[in-house]
Amino acid sequence: MNKNLPDKLNGENWLFQFFISPSYRIYRHLLLIIFSVFVLYYSNPEYTEPTETYNRMLIFFQILLLSYINMYIWVPRYLFKSRYAIYGLWIFVYIIYWSFAHRLAAHFFKSNLLPNQDDNINFLSLTFVVIVLSIASASVKLFQQWIKNVQLINELEKSKITSELEQLKNQINPHFLFNMLNNANVLTKKDPEKASQVLMKLSDLLRYQLYDSARDKVLLTSDIHFLEDFLNLEKVRRDNFDFVISKEGNLSGIQIPPLLFISFVENAVKHNNDSSKSSYINIYFKVFNDELFFKCENSKPEKKAVNSESGGLGLANIKRRLELLFPDSHDLKIEENQNKFCVTLNIKL
Repeated sequence: MNKNLPDKLNGENWLFQFFISPSYRIYRHLLLIIFSVFVLYYSNPEYTEPTETYNRMLIFFQILLLSYINMYIWVPRYLFKSRYAIYGLWIFVYIIYWSFAHRLAAHFFKSNLLPNQDDNINFLSLTFVVIVLSIASASVKLFQQWIKNVQLINELEKSKITSELEQLKNQINPHFLFNMLNNANVLTKKDPEKASQVLMKLSDLLRYQLYDSARDKVLLTSDIHFLEDFLNLEKVRRDNFDFVISKEGNLSGIQIPPLLFISFVENAVKHNNDSSKSSYINIYFKVFNDELFFKCENSKPEKKAVNSESGGLGLANIKRRLELLFPDSHDLKIEENQNKFCVTLNIKL
């Protein structure tokens, strides 16, 4: 299915709009009438005037009757519901009806028949005409129904993606809040002053999460400031921890989905805690040629920490978010060795 089709339907292709938009309905009807009149006008006459005009008016009525009954009754009731036998039966009934109407008119108009003209109807020719008109009128309704189905599927996919993104983002927020409150709880007993600093910074972080992260897009500089606050909280809690955030290129004005990098940083913090030596996290941002490069590198403790389900959940969530937000425009790499763990992410803006 063409994923770009909904964009065309929004106005890029007027031909699609002409056939499906309710605002063009009157023009579609006029087009059918003009086409029918055009065909009848250039057909060879069979009777003298004014009988020929009456005959053409009768044929014109038969064409419109077939077209509208087919489009608004037979196609919706039978063809759309896969009741093909009943649909075909009604087409056959209309052929018989048209044949009877033509014979009845020929009986009354026979005295005005032009020389060398035969008013006997060819049943095969009439059947061919009815089938062609039925296919033509049914094609319009089938095309409209197909377009509506494409639009509905597209809307459902967008709704599903939006719902899934919100669910993934909501899974990140409680996890982060739980970690910070746990930190504050520990510091309340050991160092009340540091605990106060943690709570103040935590209020700033929650303000960002409640207001800015509710938007579809936030400034990259705001999200980086959020990471700085988060890492400063960790630095308050741990004496043997240090971090560096480096920036290169013009980052001002760049907008990204909120909380895009916090899962990587949380994961780095969670798995680099080492009581025997100092630990670090180095974060690097670069904007160049409409691309955003992110790198998060952290030290690994000498004694490996026990794997936790929540840490894996965070990385799984951000991978899924990236697939939904940047399906064909991101490159994520995760590498590790004995001493460090490194995440690199490249996004086309």
